This record gives sequence, structure tokens and C-alpha cells, in this order.
Amino acid sequence: MLMTPGPTAVPAPVRDAMSRELINPDVDPEFHRIYDRLTDRLATVYGVDTDGPAGESTRDVVVPGGEGILGLEAAIASLVEPGTEVLCLSNGLYGDGFADFVADYGGEATLVSTDYDDSLPLAELESVLDDHSFDVATMVHCETPTGTLNDLEPALDLLAEADGEILTVVDAVSSLGGVRVPTERIDVCLGASQKCFSAPPGLTTAAISDRAWAAMEEREPHSLYTNFLPWRDTDEGFPYTHLTTEVVALDAALGLWLDEGLDAVRERHRAAAARCRERGAELGLAPYSDPERSSPTVTAFAVPGRAQELQTRLREEHDVLLATGLAYLADDILRIGHMGHNARVERVDEVMDALEDVL
Repeated sequence: MLMTPGPTAVPAPVRDAMSRELINPDVDPEFHRIYDRLTDRLATVYGVDTDGPAGESTRDVVVPGGEGILGLEAAIASLVEPGTEVLCLSNGLYGDGFADFVADYGGEATLVSTDYDDSLPLAELESVLDDHSFDVATMVHCETPTGTLNDLEPALDLLAEADGEILTVVDAVSSLGGVRVPTERIDVCLGASQKCFSAPPGLTTAAISDRAWAAMEEREPHSLYTNFLPWRDTDEGFPYTHLTTEVVALDAALGLWLDEGLDAVRERHRAAAARCRERGAELGLAPYSDPERSSPTVTAFAVPGRAQELQTRLREEHDVLLATGLAYLADDILRIGHMGHNARVERVDEVMDALEDVL
């Protein structure tokens, strides 16, 4: 049983869709129809309007070919040039990583960070905003390595109050689809196929505001592949041959998601997370981050010095695959991905029964 926080288990209807005859994305009009339907479905998930009058909630949704990390790099590559001032707000590995991308593309990164088990450092953010001006700000909604769901609203409020021109970039890869994301307040909101949508890895998703597009058009492009701008208008073709099977798979996965309904999907994630933590408490396990800030999509249990041993025993003795922590927490965190197709109480119970056996 695959219960990692991405890639997640792919349900049978999605696998069936992938097995159909291959479509040529460069010459077959049917592929364009599928891609357009996919972006419409994603707009519903993001909660944005792609066709209405210009306004705060209007966003274009694009789906480039490339695993989710492509979106993080492409957002920086598309908005940052030498001298661009970027504020990177962080309480985790991926939040820190934005600063590395900024440096790679010649920008000036100011990392406002805290310990990985803390909430976003809002006091430090306010202080930095008082002293500096920024062009772009980055942050992470769900820090997957620690299972932390960040409340972005206070940070977005501070950024708006300080300078309404700051472009916001948010990694919502591990939350989009399982929990509400305030996309209407974000200029570039990033997702991916292999998390809460339960499609295979291979696609980045992004909801992009008009002002973010305008900023991209003002910058000299660094590359084709790590560049969102060529995806703004695909009526005449895609920037490169698209990943046909992955697009068909994500479209099928989103069809299942929308048939179930937004509220039902989110409730299923909430219930699975609650059950996971309830069972964990019975075993003497606590989430690494504060339970009030733990994500509905992933639980990261603190198991100091035992994560890799437990992961191995679960795989070998119970055929259950979980993830450990990353970086310096590699052996101290065991992560259960109750997201997408796996966000079901019965699946959580099966995992926790196995975990109880190996503890």
C-alpha cells in the first residue's frame, strides 16, 4: 500500500484513462480539447474565474509538463532577474529552497525564517517590511516534510498593507485539492499532479494573475522550459510536445474529484487526518508540528532516531510504504500521506494497524 505524501496511489479509472491510445498533442485537436477541459476543471479546484471581468479573483490556469518542483523554479525564473528583491518567508525546507532559486536567477533573496516546528515568523516579517521594499514574496502553504499547514492570511495581509505591488508566489503543491487555498490573494499559486489529485507525477499546475503575467512580460526570459510565459496562450500550440498521457490522467483524476464535490473531498481529508492522529495518540505518537497547524493532507509523526527502521519494517513486514523526514530530520519523522485517493479512514486504519505492530 502506497501511503506516502506524494506520489499517491492512482485509482483504477485514472490508470484506465492512461492506457487508451496515445494522442499526438502537436497535431490532434482532441488533445487541445482535453487540455482546455483540464484547465477549466483546475480553475474550479483553485476557486478562480478564468473568463470573468478583470479583478482580484481572475486567474489564468496553466499546466506545463514537469514534476511539481518545476513550478517552484519556473515561478522564480519567470519573475526574477538580477537585482529583483525577493522576500522568502519560511518555516520549512521548501520555504528555504525558494531563496536558493532566487540566487540561481540573480535575484536578491531576503530569507525570513524560523525553526521548522514553528509557525510562520510574522513579527520578523513585519519588521523586515518596515525596513525594506520587495518585488516578490514567496511562501509555502503545506510544508510536506513536517506536515505543517501554514495560515497564509496574516502574512498576505502584512504584505498587502506594506506594499500592494509585491507579487506573491505560493507553493500549494501538497494542499491544493485537499484544503482551501486562498488563490484569489496569490499571484502565482502552484500545484502538481501527484499529490491530492492522485494522478502520476509529471505535471505542474499554476494559477497566475494578470499583474504577474505583466511582470513576466517585462523580464528577459532565462529559458524556455522554466518559463511560464509561453503557456499563457496555447491556442496556436504548446511550447514543446506536451506529456500526453499525464494530461489525460490528470483530467480523469479531476473528473473524479469534481464528481465527488469540493466539500466532500475536503471533509474526507479532514476525517482521515483526524483518524490518523487519534490512532497515533493511542500509540504514544504526536505530530512533529503543533496539532493545530498539522495539515489535513499529511501527518508527520515525531519518532526520533527510528524513522528509517520503521519505514523498512512496514515495507518488508506489511507491504505499507510511508515516507521519512528530509534533510536533518530524515530519521526523526515518519510521514503518512492521507491525501487524494488515500484520504480515507479505512486506509488510515490499515496503516496504523501495521504501525502498531512494528512499534
